[in-house]
Amino acid sequence: MELIRPGTQIDFMKLKHIAFTISIAMIVLSLISIFLLKGINYGIDFAGGTEVQVSFTDPVKTKDIRAALDMIGLSKARIQSIDSAEGAEFLVRIPMIEDSTEDLALKVEGTLDETFGKEKVDIRRAEMVGSEVSKDLKQKGFLALFYAGIGILIYIWWRFELKFSFGAILALIHDVVITVGIFSIMGKEISLPVVAALLTIVGYSLNDTIVVFDRIRENIKKASGSYDFVMLLNNSISQTLSRTILTSLTTFIVVLCLYLLGGSVIHNFAFAMMVGVIVGTYSSIFIASPTLLILRQSKK
Repeated sequence: MELIRPGTQIDFMKLKHIAFTISIAMIVLSLISIFLLKGINYGIDFAGGTEVQVSFTDPVKTKDIRAALDMIGLSKARIQSIDSAEGAEFLVRIPMIEDSTEDLALKVEGTLDETFGKEKVDIRRAEMVGSEVSKDLKQKGFLALFYAGIGILIYIWWRFELKFSFGAILALIHDVVITVGIFSIMGKEISLPVVAALLTIVGYSLNDTIVVFDRIRENIKKASGSYDFVMLLNNSISQTLSRTILTSLTTFIVVLCLYLLGGSVIHNFAFAMMVGVIVGTYSSIFIASPTLLILRQSKK
């Protein structure tokens, strides 16, 4: 199946300055949000604490749950409403405090039963993470992203050339920073499933980039004598564009379905994947390949 007619030539390199400007602006906004404004909203996996998912048979307002928790000294708890076809459903997140996390979950369940009636309250799940465990998970999560980047650099260097590695790594950093930045701007939580999504994005973006790089290398081998490197890059991207669009579109449809129908547990994972598919497809075309051109021109 060909979405793009064979032989179609698109001058992608002509747009590289616009693309880099857009990317730099997005990265700057992301870094400002992460380090200066909102920061990163860590989930209980990384921040520690208790998370209780509770469902009510009758409609309940957030302020009523807040009042019930205030009575037991949990005024710092965050209460988030969840769309549910079965009735009112909420996530109650309690930051790490001196009491044991197990006692907190029991306290929440007890006060909600007493306030709203035991038969009208259903505790769907309760997750507790201690401070030491959360620190260890945070460290291992970021190390996983770091080691993945190092491994990719070595792999691309071995398979192609060093300049190809720079293009691939730049595209991956671009994808991860913008995705995390969007999470920061929107106040969404970074949890272990989101880190898994970031690693998946790294692999997905790399796969798209390698397909384009393979075609560039093939076209370089086919070229005889002197050739126009800009035209070669444009031809290579154009030749793989149908495959890139089809792959990205089908993946996006799947993660969109997960986002809309998968429930709150995988909501942030699916959202990260949606952002990653869009940004990863963009970077494989407008970041990785133009980086090769810039590096080549800088050597002249």
